[in-house]
Amino acid sequence: MQEPHNLVALVTLFSLILFLATGMGVARARVKYGVTAPATTGDETFERHFRVQMNTLEQLVIFLPALWLFAIYWNDRVAALLGLIWLIGRVMYMTGYVADPKKRGAGFGIAGLASLVLLVGGLVGVGRVMMLTGV
Repeated sequence: MQEPHNLVALVTLFSLILFLATGMGVARARVKYGVTAPATTGDETFERHFRVQMNTLEQLVIFLPALWLFAIYWNDRVAALLGLIWLIGRVMYMTGYVADPKKRGAGFGIAGLASLVLLVGGLVGVGRVMMLTGV
């Protein structure tokens, strides 16, 4: 039996907590800037919070499966480290974007690179096992 991936599970939980935090940021911005649901436009600062939440959701769809596939086919600790790098990048993206959209680039790049490494690693790992097993 394979050992549980505790570190990757922890990173997964932190990434979900980050997503919940972006949702709470949207809720606070709705109240502060008077943007009532279902509107998603109105005040520029609200729209920044909303875009951070939506972009984080879009990135989670790639990040989470790639994180787990990398952990399963390569290394749990390396996957978790890359996951932490992704989280740091997303926090940098969030704070930069809300302050000034021009400041989102570094965080987006850091998180994007971590996702890319996890994705390529997962793909190579699956391919390697398929070649070794003939499946």
